[in-house]
Amino acid sequence: MTTVTKALSVGALRAEPGTKTRGSVRADLGTLTVDLPLTLVNGARPGPRVTITAGVHGGEFTPVDAAARLATLLDPDEVRGQVIICPVANPPAVYDGRLNVSPVDGVNINRVFPGDPDGSPTERLASWLFAHLVDGADVYIDLHCGGIDQVLRDFVGYRLTGAPDLDGATAELAGSFGIEDVILGLEADGGNSHAAAARRGISAVLVEVGELGQRDGATADRRVDGVLQALRHLSVLAPTGQNGPTGTTAPAVREWVWAAGVTAEATGLWYPEFSAGDDVAEGDLIGRIIDPADGAEHEVHTPVGGRLFYGMHGLTVAPGHELAAIAAPWDPDPATRPADFRTPGVGVAPAEPDPHA
Repeated sequence: MTTVTKALSVGALRAEPGTKTRGSVRADLGTLTVDLPLTLVNGARPGPRVTITAGVHGGEFTPVDAAARLATLLDPDEVRGQVIICPVANPPAVYDGRLNVSPVDGVNINRVFPGDPDGSPTERLASWLFAHLVDGADVYIDLHCGGIDQVLRDFVGYRLTGAPDLDGATAELAGSFGIEDVILGLEADGGNSHAAAARRGISAVLVEVGELGQRDGATADRRVDGVLQALRHLSVLAPTGQNGPTGTTAPAVREWVWAAGVTAEATGLWYPEFSAGDDVAEGDLIGRIIDPADGAEHEVHTPVGGRLFYGMHGLTVAPGHELAAIAAPWDPDPATRPADFRTPGVGVAPAEPDPHA
C-alpha cells in the first residue's frame, strides 16, 4: 500500500493533513446534476487511502446511517492515512427510488461500474464515483444491506483476481469485520463496484449487514463497529483508543461461493417458507407463488444445496424476479473440489456476478 501525507481533495472539498472536511460535491450527469455528500478525513500521520461508500442502492438504510455515524466519529488526529466517506453514493435511488434501480433511467448502478462518462445518467454517476473516489484508493469498502423487500444473512464478499498478494490482502480484510461468512467471486468480472475496483488492483470488499431496510441504532452501531475493526486491521486506526470495542475475538471465517439464484416462474403472491441463513438440500421447497385470481399454487424448490443468504420478502412477484440466492461452501483445493464445479446448473457452480450486490 502507498502512504499519503499530502492534501486530500475531491472536487472543491479539500482537507489538509490532520484535518477533516465535510460537505458536498456536485456531479454532472448530463441531463441532471446530483450533490454527493462527502467527508474527507486526512490523518495526521501517513498511511493508506481508504474509500467507504454507502447508499449505492435505494432502500438500504443501515449502511447510510452507519456511514454518516462513522463520518462524525473519525478524528483526523487518530487516523493514519486518508479516509473518504460517501454515505449517499446514488442520490436519485436513495432519495427518490427505494429500489436497486435508479428512477432516472432504470439502471442498477452496481451493474455498470466503472461506468461510462458519456453514457446514461447512472452510468455517468458510476464513472464519476469511480474516477473521484475509488481510483487512487488502496482499499475500497462498499456498504450494503438487505433492502426493504429482502431478508439477508450478514456476509462479506470479494472477488479473486489471481494476484496472490492482492487476493491475500483482501481475504484478510474480509475477515476483519467480525462477520463469519465470506462469499468469494471466482473472477473479478462484471459491473459490481468492488469487482471493478479489484480489476484496478484495489483491495475491495462488499459488506452486507442488516435486512428489510432496517435503520435501528443497534444495527447501525454493529455496522460501524465492524468498519472500525477493519480500519484497525489496516492500521488506519490504532488497536486501542476511543473509536470502538477493543480486544474482541473475530469469529472463524467460513468461505462460500454463489451456487444459484432462484427466480420466479409465475406471476402472483409470494409466500416464502425459509429464513435467511437456512441450509437447504437440492429440491427443498422454499415457498409458493399463489395466483390471486384462481388460487392456483406454484411451488418453488431449490436447484442446488447450500445456504440461503438472502431472499425476497415482498408479496408480489412476476416471472424473472429473484426469490432467493444460495451459496455453497468453497473448497480452495482443486484436488478435492468437484470436477463439475464450474459447470452452470451442476453441483455447486457459482452464479456470478454476485446476485445481490
